[in-house]
Amino acid sequence: MIRVGWGYDVHAFGGVGPLLLAGRIIDPDRGLVGTSDADVVAHAVSDALLGAAALGDLGSLFPSSDSRWSGADSMVLLADVFRRFAGAGLAIAHLDVTVIAERVRIAPHRTTMREQLAAVLETGVESVSVKATSTDGLGFIGRDEGVAAVAVVTASVVP
Repeated sequence: MIRVGWGYDVHAFGGVGPLLLAGRIIDPDRGLVGTSDADVVAHAVSDALLGAAALGDLGSLFPSSDSRWSGADSMVLLADVFRRFAGAGLAIAHLDVTVIAERVRIAPHRTTMREQLAAVLETGVESVSVKATSTDGLGFIGRDEGVAAVAVVTASVVP
């Protein structure tokens, strides 16, 4: 049996740097505003895993109203979500992530981002895709006011 989960996250620029995506420092001087470290990739992947396992959403597990999550490392939160996902009897077949940003460049960081996600998710790097797109100047992302990420995971039920 195959399950699919989808995740989305967005944060505005304006936080203290660095900008982290999949735990990788992308820009040491710019940051995103968020309760945790605002890693939109880790958040989107977390929600995709939770969706595939029908375990709710990231905000339910780590609510922004709880000060324990202030400044939290989103890759640590992702590891916790993965343990829940695996505990539900699921294994990752494939993960596909798209970063949506106007000026943020993913290409120089893509390999490391894939490796870091694969390590946390206990899967091979060949099962993790990271890519990027822009909005061609449209909307808040096009005005370089923030960054978004979407993720889709296909998961198999472990017999």
